[in-house]
Amino acid sequence: MRKTLLFYSFLSSVTLTIFSQKKFAQLDQELPTPNDYRTASGAPGHGYYQQKADYKMSLTIDDLNQKLYGLETITYTNNSPDQLSYLWLQLDQNIYSQDSESKIIEIEKMEDFKSISDIKRKFFSYDGGYKIEEIKSISGTKMKYFINKTMMRIDLEKPLLPKTSISFQIKWWYNINDRMQVGGRSGYEYFEQDKNYLYTIAQYFPRMCVYNDVTGWQNKQFLGRGEFTLPFGDYEVSITVPADHIVAATGECQNYDAVLSVEEKKRYEAAKKSDSPVLIVTQKEAEKKENSKESKTKTWIFKAKNVRDFAFATSRKFIWDAQNQKVGNQNILCMSYYPKEGNPLWERYSTKLVAHTIKTYSKYTINYTYPVAISVHSKSIGMEYPMICFNGGRPESDGTYSEGEKYGMWGVIIHEVGHNFFPMIINSDERQWTWMDEGLNTFVQYLTEQEWERGYPSRRGPAYLIADYMRGDKKTISPIMTNSESIFQFGNNAYGKPATALNILRETIMGRELFDYAFKTYCERWKFKHPSPADFFRTMEDASAIDLDWFWRGWFYGTDNVDISLDDIKWFQLNTQDPNQEKAFLLKQKNEKDVHIGEGRNKNDIQETVNERDSTIDDYYAKRNIYFVDTLDKKEYNEFKTKLSKDEIKLLNADKQFYELSFSNIGGLVMPLILEFTFQDGSTEVRRIPAEIWRMYEDKVSKVFIFDKIVQSVRLDPFLETADTDLDNNSWPKERKPTRYQLFKQQITNRENPMQRQIRIDEIIKN
Repeated sequence: MRKTLLFYSFLSSVTLTIFSQKKFAQLDQELPTPNDYRTASGAPGHGYYQQKADYKMSLTIDDLNQKLYGLETITYTNNSPDQLSYLWLQLDQNIYSQDSESKIIEIEKMEDFKSISDIKRKFFSYDGGYKIEEIKSISGTKMKYFINKTMMRIDLEKPLLPKTSISFQIKWWYNINDRMQVGGRSGYEYFEQDKNYLYTIAQYFPRMCVYNDVTGWQNKQFLGRGEFTLPFGDYEVSITVPADHIVAATGECQNYDAVLSVEEKKRYEAAKKSDSPVLIVTQKEAEKKENSKESKTKTWIFKAKNVRDFAFATSRKFIWDAQNQKVGNQNILCMSYYPKEGNPLWERYSTKLVAHTIKTYSKYTINYTYPVAISVHSKSIGMEYPMICFNGGRPESDGTYSEGEKYGMWGVIIHEVGHNFFPMIINSDERQWTWMDEGLNTFVQYLTEQEWERGYPSRRGPAYLIADYMRGDKKTISPIMTNSESIFQFGNNAYGKPATALNILRETIMGRELFDYAFKTYCERWKFKHPSPADFFRTMEDASAIDLDWFWRGWFYGTDNVDISLDDIKWFQLNTQDPNQEKAFLLKQKNEKDVHIGEGRNKNDIQETVNERDSTIDDYYAKRNIYFVDTLDKKEYNEFKTKLSKDEIKLLNADKQFYELSFSNIGGLVMPLILEFTFQDGSTEVRRIPAEIWRMYEDKVSKVFIFDKIVQSVRLDPFLETADTDLDNNSWPKERKPTRYQLFKQQITNRENPMQRQIRIDEIIKN
């Protein structure tokens, strides 16, 4: 930092290149034109509509052969202004059919085959996919249909007119997939030790596609990643399973009196009034059923209103607990279903996490309005459906677990239960825009985790956690606004980066009060509706009076990273023009002047110079102190003061310190400048400059700061809130931190988790 004199009449001119305002250009051309369906404010328009799909289903689980049989009646209501000559349905299970293209299009390398198990999986296949037996109208007439991979078109004899409905039946079955072999979001897990199955069943029935004003029919093929865009409707579902099974499902069970024992029903009623988990089926009772399998069956009946999907889980292995959680004026029954293999983690935490998630999400978004919220334990999975989700997090067989396993379980339950809000209620198009459900959900997940445990080590949310991804190779980084199936680094792109962006908006750009109000406005506007990205962007601006187009453009439409460099600092003080003060200042500068090494040595080596020996050498200038040439004399100073007001004289003598800081936008993504100044007396001050400082010049900017004290150091982004990818250029003076160099490295395998180690130590001490 250079200290420079700034004269009262200081003038300077700087020639700057004016750049085109690409980063601060409005998003008008990228966003769809507002219309009767969706307004410029981001709210549903007066012409907004959405279709309705009601289902009545009878399902049977064949526990001997792992098959699912179904008969469904769909009543589809056309609320659009359009005539529909055909209907599109999703056949998601066809991704497992023998002729599925999902595996064919995967990119593979030989390095992917690290073991014989990898090769074995390459050849593993099973007869998956729907076996459609019949599609007919309610009157019994066969309907014409055509299956295109994971989509099915039903051709109507006559167009379905606006404001009319059609009902038809589909009979089908399929072989349930072994999730541990085939993978997938649903299927079964087989427990070799007790010869039992645990079924987590979803995407199991032909489901109506969404038809709306944005895409028409949303019939993009299901390739495995882009999830499920669905219309809302009412469900009545009968599920026939072995008589000793416990069933968890979307909605409320209508016949607990018929399927539960008297004791189980009593415990269930107690749980509805309890603010802590109550066991309805104990571990001892579940273990007993594992060893004495029933051959008879029972039928469980569930109803659910205004949901976009229906999933269920069933097993004789289930332990079941529940508690009440009040949200607004409504009581929500929070429940967990898990095998003994999930304990002790699940009995201790799961239902409490469900209740906490429902309560916290309701605070930040909308009140949870469904009657139940369910968490089901299934190994190595995390997937969400209305009112029910399937979650991983399994301890070791001895009941111990690592800290990572615990936090992993906590995180997945919060995340999947949170999906009840995004997209189960705020029903975005997952097939097209993954970030609208995963990113928004991950953001609120972060808020919920922080309210669960102080200092919770969240994987995503804080800005610094996304820096490694954003500084990476741009060839494998996609804009957030990329279709689900075409995203590089899916987790970072669809979960991490949008969650981070929202966190930055809340903490740094908008502030919590404005952000929270705008975010809740978006959630309220679009609950039980189908929002698009433009609806979100527009609502956040409309409800906050903040132009965020630059933010959406940079964070959502681009791949630039944040790397703002603090290039230079210049230090200025005002020239008071007072001859006494200025001469003292100049004399001090002279005495503090750095001396060249040669000059210092010459004092000893050169005994006498010519001008020291010859008195005729020194002239007028040599005898005069040139440091004082430009200062005013006393008379000139008094004349100068007569031209100033008292306030101006006071300001001139206030000993203000002026600092001109220069910045470069190296990464390309514009962000606010957050600066922490530390002064010589140890005090600090934070100054925040909005991102609009880059609006005219997008590559380089400068800013002058005025203080009463001398600055000792400056740090850019001191609280790690902008996702700056290079912190080495953020400080003056430059900061360098040591890295521990490990001389010897060795790989430790089969390491005990801390709980196992403590148990072993306790045994040693006891013996």
